[in-house]
Amino acid sequence: MIRTDQPKRHNWARWLTLTGFSLFTLACAGVIQLSSAITNIAAALPPTPDVATLPVSVAVTDRDGLLLRPFTTPDGRWRLPVEQAAIDPRFIDMLIAYEDRGFAEHDGIAWSSMIRAAWQFVGAGGQVVSGGSTLTMQVARLIEGQPTRNVWGKLRQMVHATRLEHDLSKDEILHLYLTLAPYGGNIEGIRAASLAYFGKEPTRLTTAESALLVALPQSPEARRPDRDPLAAQRSRDMVLDRLVAMGALPLEDAVAAKREPVPTARRDFPMLAAHMAEQAVKAQPTARSVTLTIDKRLQDALEHLAAGRARLIDPRVSVAIVAADIGSGEILASVGSAGLFDTDSAGFVDMTSAIRSPGSTLKPLIYGLAFELGLAHPESLIEDRPTAFGAYVPVNFDGFNRGTVTIHDALTQSLNIPAVVVLDAVGPARLVSRLRRAHADPRLPVDTAPSLAVGLGGVGITLRDLVSVYAAIGNGGQPVTLHDGIKPQEISGLAAPVLDPIAAWYVSDILADVPPPLNGSPGRIAYKTGTSYGYRDGWAIGFDGKTVIGVWVGRPDGAPVPGLSGIVGAAPILFEAFDRLGSRKAPLPRAPQGAVLASNSELPTPLRRFRHPDEDMVARVAAPEIAFPGDGVDVDLGLAGVDPSPLMVKVRNGVPPFIFFANGAPFGRPEFARQSLWEPDGPGYVTLSVVDAEGRADTVTVFLN
Repeated sequence: MIRTDQPKRHNWARWLTLTGFSLFTLACAGVIQLSSAITNIAAALPPTPDVATLPVSVAVTDRDGLLLRPFTTPDGRWRLPVEQAAIDPRFIDMLIAYEDRGFAEHDGIAWSSMIRAAWQFVGAGGQVVSGGSTLTMQVARLIEGQPTRNVWGKLRQMVHATRLEHDLSKDEILHLYLTLAPYGGNIEGIRAASLAYFGKEPTRLTTAESALLVALPQSPEARRPDRDPLAAQRSRDMVLDRLVAMGALPLEDAVAAKREPVPTARRDFPMLAAHMAEQAVKAQPTARSVTLTIDKRLQDALEHLAAGRARLIDPRVSVAIVAADIGSGEILASVGSAGLFDTDSAGFVDMTSAIRSPGSTLKPLIYGLAFELGLAHPESLIEDRPTAFGAYVPVNFDGFNRGTVTIHDALTQSLNIPAVVVLDAVGPARLVSRLRRAHADPRLPVDTAPSLAVGLGGVGITLRDLVSVYAAIGNGGQPVTLHDGIKPQEISGLAAPVLDPIAAWYVSDILADVPPPLNGSPGRIAYKTGTSYGYRDGWAIGFDGKTVIGVWVGRPDGAPVPGLSGIVGAAPILFEAFDRLGSRKAPLPRAPQGAVLASNSELPTPLRRFRHPDEDMVARVAAPEIAFPGDGVDVDLGLAGVDPSPLMVKVRNGVPPFIFFANGAPFGRPEFARQSLWEPDGPGYVTLSVVDAEGRADTVTVFLN
């Protein structure tokens, strides 16, 4: 029995020995093969990305770091730069609890999760049930952009995760996930997702919002709330339930979060200061973010103001607004158009930098030069009468002359003739020179010396340049360098003044008395309006003690806008813009030492009346003309009715007092007035005449009915 059994035991032991050796050999071969595969995988891995240079959307932010406008990456992705400190800590806690509770301890691979996933893989007949991926492994997949729903893909992901853990800190790995995680479509990263689905930065998220943002990257296309809100809601609730089961979220918080609706559409990304933001990106093409001097709150308010006002005026009209801090020169708001995508008004054109005719907006600087040169005082008298300068004969906007007025009134009423008379005295070349001192760039015809037409808008200038000019006036005559953050601020030495302080204050004090539009209050700001020839541009520029704002209204193509004027179109926008300054509002500065506050009779004799240095250049007053009614017209006064209207006769030019005649008989005693009422006896033709103090006359014949 023993002999019989011994050979059998010997054969069995031998078989075991041979089998063990074979298994050992196979295991060694497998280990060698696996080691070789790992080595090959490691050699083929992409380089570990530098977190600081990771390709992201360029983000243009305001002075406080608030997002104004992001731009897509070159491949069309919304992948915004993000800082972990700017993300709601609750989201970070929920993400790590749901995705990778051992994130802080493991070296890239959670072996317990991998064993569970492998067991499920075998039990499911080779089908992946759960991935067992850590956040580091998910980052590896996002970097490579390759699927890992197979064994070799998972092995590659594990090798890559180990590399990442070696090369990066935990915070850097988490930063990569927060930047690269997919959220559907071309949305990547927590910041872009929060803006796209909730319209806000991820600084403060609700529990429901955080849960949805945790759930989406696992299956971003299937769970996109803008495509399948129900799937998004189910995935969000699944995250909430699991967090409750793990003890990471109180049950009552989850119940409340489930009541919150999920978003059903993607929101537009911010696009404030769109024109300036685009200029900033072009100027700094390699920058990941650009900080402008813009105040986001003010910019948003003024963009809505411009769009609303433009719609009320004309669909083809655009509005541009520039606001700046007088002290620092920082641009606080820059509205280039009434709407970037508004095709009717060419919204893509930045009208803050468009060269246009400034109309009457240069008159304050003209009078400021006269004050500085000692030629005038605000209470000096000046003649508003027809005056010719060679072939150039300026006329007032309404065609009427006021006779003798103070310079204060000439400026507040924006009379053209007195302004040109003063400009002829101070010199148009000096005016252009002072514009350049104010950092403006006036455009004159090529090879043409400055002419008197410059004073009434015969020069090209931008809205931003005009804001710079008025900033200097509000700054006591000292030039202000406007800057926006696009380029480094130019710091120069003591610059030549635009006006001396007293002259600048005189101008400011007069502009504070300009009658406001219907929506404004007098004395709040110093401002001036302007209307270019042909009703093409309406301007309103003003300042208080701290801020200067300029408004332009018109058509970008330069076409006339019937009825457009600075006082009607631009001034109401200007006053509303100042209403939106909030805490920035400040009173106008007080009179500087040396300013003369006196009536005309109290002034020194040379300052009581402005006299042109060359009186021979001022033409005599033109003969009187009957402005209304016109010669040969029919005038309906309702003479066949019970209560007919009297006839108003108006005269322009001439020297008062005037005598009015109807069919040779004098009527009315208006003394120095330029209009008079006449009561006709009945319908029919009538001859109207007027004679001025120098005996010159004008006659018209009209038919009354």
